Amino acid sequence: MADIFISGHKNPDMDSICSAYCYSILKNEIDQVNRYIPIRCGHLNKQTRLVFEKLNLKAPRLMKNISPVVADVAKRNIPTLDMNDPLFSAIRRLDEENLSVIPVFEEETEFRGIISLHEISVFLINDNLIKRPVYHFRINNFKIVVPGYFYRRGKEQEFDAPIMTGAMPYEISKERINQMLPLKPLLVIGLREDILQFAVKEQFPAIILTGMSRDEEIPINFSNYQGTVFISHSDTAETIRLLRLSTPLKNVMNRNPQSLRSDQSFDEAKTILVNSRLRGLPVFEDDQFSGIVTRRCFIEKPQKRLILVDHNETDQSVPGAEQTEILEILDHHRLGNSRTKEPIYVYARPVGSTCTIVFSHFRMNLVDINSETATLLVSGILSDTVLLKSPTTTNLDRNAVKELLTIANLELESFGQELFSQNSSLDEMEPVEVLKADFKIYREQLNVGISQAEVITLEDIEKMKEKYLNSMEALRKNKNLDWVLLLVTNVIKEESCLLVTKMDEAESKLIYDKISDQLYTLPGILSRKKQLLPEILRVLEELKLKQKD
Repeated sequence: MADIFISGHKNPDMDSICSAYCYSILKNEIDQVNRYIPIRCGHLNKQTRLVFEKLNLKAPRLMKNISPVVADVAKRNIPTLDMNDPLFSAIRRLDEENLSVIPVFEEETEFRGIISLHEISVFLINDNLIKRPVYHFRINNFKIVVPGYFYRRGKEQEFDAPIMTGAMPYEISKERINQMLPLKPLLVIGLREDILQFAVKEQFPAIILTGMSRDEEIPINFSNYQGTVFISHSDTAETIRLLRLSTPLKNVMNRNPQSLRSDQSFDEAKTILVNSRLRGLPVFEDDQFSGIVTRRCFIEKPQKRLILVDHNETDQSVPGAEQTEILEILDHHRLGNSRTKEPIYVYARPVGSTCTIVFSHFRMNLVDINSETATLLVSGILSDTVLLKSPTTTNLDRNAVKELLTIANLELESFGQELFSQNSSLDEMEPVEVLKADFKIYREQLNVGISQAEVITLEDIEKMKEKYLNSMEALRKNKNLDWVLLLVTNVIKEESCLLVTKMDEAESKLIYDKISDQLYTLPGILSRKKQLLPEILRVLEELKLKQKD
């Protein structure tokens, strides 16, 4: 089952959030093959939060960037090993399952490190560089690695010791052993009674007997011996080779490997791994191990799949949208210049709200709408059409609202007042947040940014003018724009004011009445798209023609 994300535009309003959420409900109902996930690329405004909280629903999750990340390529269903498992088990798993790296845990829950051919090579090379290697043995691993059985188990479950074999005459063997003291060896030997008795007397940590027939008795008294006796079915040389591979992984593994975050970018993670000596790295999400990535994971860059609602241009979408495969577009705005590699489903209609379009798709697909979905859809429509008062409102919007109010058992006037009661005054809001909340950039002859804020009163606009104009000018410079405008709308009284950054030539062509410097009154203007934008585009066109002259 593939994941397909549905997203509204940046700085999402009610229509953007609700249309994404409700369209995911429809798509999951009619398409059982894929999983449709609504997302948002900005914070919820007060109106939107009110409706989702009222319905006790979880709003679409915030996704700040949809570019490929480590989580998209990380391997999760991977074999793991315990830190006490023998090195032999790691070598066998790496070989048989063609793995690059295996995560190592303690008691299946606590990540402790990784094991790969790199760590194994370092262990085996160091083993041959030093004079006489000392190994860490865990007696439980003897049975796992060496064919044979325990004759008796000693008290010490783990110990450090060199490996010694009893091939030399007794006196020479004894002399060599004494040279190792106080470190006592693990003895690998055939049935040599003299050396065995010496090993028992000196309390060697373990004795591995080789070359014995299965029923052969051992003529040694082990009653006072505290170490382990293991009978190996392999010859001495093979037993020694396997014993080296019984070393617990905790003594071989990389305990502090460089790690990656699950939300780390694909390209950044690829660079980190390529520039390391390792063949794979662990991945963590919120400090919890979540998988492994190997070099093979970065051969091909993954591409998420995305449906755009309430917008149709990638520069208005979630960051990284240009790297996705866009499957569908549902929108009620003018069409931009976005391009796709393949033909896609596009449904664009000049209605007041994308939620109206989503509603029509429920009806087109004969899918019933429940009360919760109806509430979300009608909220999106009423918000975007300003209680059906906006000039963008069509009969399709009105008919959808009528039907949805019935399903949701809501009354237009009271529910509408509840929605718009969430609006504040300019004095109660931070200018930066107001400007970011519903900001759209239009790239025509000039680059123009227009934001809109819905308020409960316009009486404080003169008092707050300078504060907002300062923030608008900072935003203009930051976004490298030519002109920034803020449409401040009192929905209830159906009137607006327009604040603009300094641009005398453009201002002189505006048809609106001027209240004061950089401030205009717009009675009856509610819609940025339908009423304000055409006037701004006209002004820009006149400026263009004047430049040609």
